[in-house]
Amino acid sequence: MKSTGLLITIFLFAGIWTSSAVAEPSGPGDFTSSQFSKSGLCSNCHGSSFGEWDGSMHSNADSDFFYQAMLQEYGVAVEAQGLSPEFCSRCHTPIGMVSMEIPPLDGSNLSEVAKEGVQCDFCHSVVKSEGIGNAPYVLKPGDVKWGNIADAESPSHKTEAHEFYNESGYCGMCHNIYHPVNNLTLAATYTEWEESSYAEEGVNCQACHMTPGIVGFEENPGKAASTGPEREHVYTHYFVGANAFVTGIMGEGRHEKRAIEYLQHAASLEVTAPDSAEPGENVEIAVKITNTGAGHKIPTGVTEEREIWLELIALDSEGKEIYHSGALDSEGKIDPEATVYHTVFADSEGNPTVKVWEAESILSDNRIGPKSSVVEKHSFSMPQNASNPISVKAVLHYRSASQEHIDDLFGKGTYSVPVIDMAAYPEEEKASTPGFGTTGTLIALSLGSFYKKHRKRQKA
Repeated sequence: MKSTGLLITIFLFAGIWTSSAVAEPSGPGDFTSSQFSKSGLCSNCHGSSFGEWDGSMHSNADSDFFYQAMLQEYGVAVEAQGLSPEFCSRCHTPIGMVSMEIPPLDGSNLSEVAKEGVQCDFCHSVVKSEGIGNAPYVLKPGDVKWGNIADAESPSHKTEAHEFYNESGYCGMCHNIYHPVNNLTLAATYTEWEESSYAEEGVNCQACHMTPGIVGFEENPGKAASTGPEREHVYTHYFVGANAFVTGIMGEGRHEKRAIEYLQHAASLEVTAPDSAEPGENVEIAVKITNTGAGHKIPTGVTEEREIWLELIALDSEGKEIYHSGALDSEGKIDPEATVYHTVFADSEGNPTVKVWEAESILSDNRIGPKSSVVEKHSFSMPQNASNPISVKAVLHYRSASQEHIDDLFGKGTYSVPVIDMAAYPEEEKASTPGFGTTGTLIALSLGSFYKKHRKRQKA
């Protein structure tokens, strides 16, 4: 009788965790933070993976100063509008959410393991997802760690392989976001990929963001654990995207440099322009911008914040500027005549807003899809005193947020948002300091001050 009962118990238990079973996503109060291990413990055997993760945006998901500033504003809206206090935290501090250490949103109740953001034991305790977007993960913390290696053995814990860890849907849990009340799409990186040729070709999120390949899979030979065998490929854990702003301040520069590298593989420029014109003649220039390396739109993610724009300069034979579009002014504002590629949300009154919890509609979305192109056309009248031939320089810029918004949040002079050159024409015109635009030196110097300010805060 005992054996029969045991078999029934095993059968029922196994049924709960099969991929076809329906389960509720893990929620507040389902677990305690003590059921999860700090990532430092994992580093004892997985030193390489830990070192790659440490300082990444995943490790900074909750401590990210930009996110925290927006989260506190969201907290005011939670009280005023009755929004879910756990909405943002489901992705940014999932352990804090499931252990009910959130709210309060100021993080005063968070345990040390919850402060680690998207950390090792959380990711490897995901047994399935109940969909895409808004973090519908199902967790099972404990002695079994889940991953993608079928023959993995560990002296410290049990291991289980799940094909889910090789699928883009794993990333899609958090990398699609829908408004918690009106269901407006706020971010759709997974869907952008799913509708692209990359998905059709089987190039998943992990191929670009968890291997050295950047624009496609590239083998990374090595050991997944110090006690494990040599393998033909081990996934990296940098999880690099386009964020060189936060990682530049909160890290030691490794993830910032990798983010710049990713951005500089994402797009290309083609310029069509005459090399001469008569005084008073209309000069027409066409610039083709192509998303050549991203498996999603550019920019993606929190696209109400992120900005891509073209700076175009025409010079005469003496190097005199005869046309300029897309420059930054002294306060870091983009030339109002320039086209900025991003999403603009509108609140209930139709006004633009970067506070996504206020968003009720999309005013515009002109982002560039995977392997797609847009053409910008510029024209000007050839000045009377200009001499031929005409030379043209074009630079495609990127920054993680507008300088104006950062100044509003933190005060002027607190942070300078780095401007990164994604692509340039001619190619040699790309800034000599990797990742910084034609505003080069000042931006590079301001980045140096990032580290000093952050270290002072850590010591305070």
